[in-house]
Amino acid sequence: MTVPQDAPALAGLADSHCHLNAAAFDGDRAEVIARAQAAGVETMIVVGLDPESSERAMDLTRLHGSAGLAATAGLHPHEAGRFGGAIRESLERLCAREECCAVGETGLDWFKDWAPRDDQLESFRWQLALARRLDKPVVIHSRDAHEDTIRLVEEAEGVRGVMHCFSYGPAEMERYLDAGLSISFSGNVTYRSADAIRAAAATCPADRLLVETDSPYLAPLPHRRERAEPAHVATTLRRVAEARREDPAALAARAGDNTRRLFGLTAAK
Repeated sequence: MTVPQDAPALAGLADSHCHLNAAAFDGDRAEVIARAQAAGVETMIVVGLDPESSERAMDLTRLHGSAGLAATAGLHPHEAGRFGGAIRESLERLCAREECCAVGETGLDWFKDWAPRDDQLESFRWQLALARRLDKPVVIHSRDAHEDTIRLVEEAEGVRGVMHCFSYGPAEMERYLDAGLSISFSGNVTYRSADAIRAAAATCPADRLLVETDSPYLAPLPHRRERAEPAHVATTLRRVAEARREDPAALAARAGDNTRRLFGLTAAK
């Protein structure tokens, strides 16, 4: 598979959220990583969805750490029906590891409702508390669940982290910014129906803006029906730069620095 690259490569890029630990990449993972590097992607945050995928994310950082991979550990809201004592013990152990740079992916999903809402709320609240206790950022998923998401974030005063794959508009974004979170824009910012998301991208403070792929999901236009991969973050970045009327190269470097600073991969500037 080949991925058309924007030219020239955008130096300093970071994919703040990808799932290189997914089975979708088992056949060509090394080639996917090489394509990302060719596109200028210097950092890839490999996100865990449950203890098993979190272990795989950390294994990948050991195999491909020189390519800028870093790992998180968490329980996705779709998996929250599994939440209980054994999961808590596993997550606490995984998140405490030095190679784990964040807690999550956690959060709430009222769109698909694949796990009972009470379980999602309990899992999310617990992971927010864990992130505060470990002093690590939290990676938050929220779909059709803004009011409950922001309520739990505000209850966890002082928590830091990122709203991944932001799917709301400027008004909702302000509340997450007020709570101290960063905002990450994914391939959905390129979709024709995404005017509210683009409006948020246009007004997001420069020091809180991140970009991501959420690969293998949500490939940006014109790759929407393809498997997404970290190289596509260059396409998303260029669309965000267009919405902000900024130079893509400058925005790529700044968003990359924001990602590395949030996840503790470089000293804060």
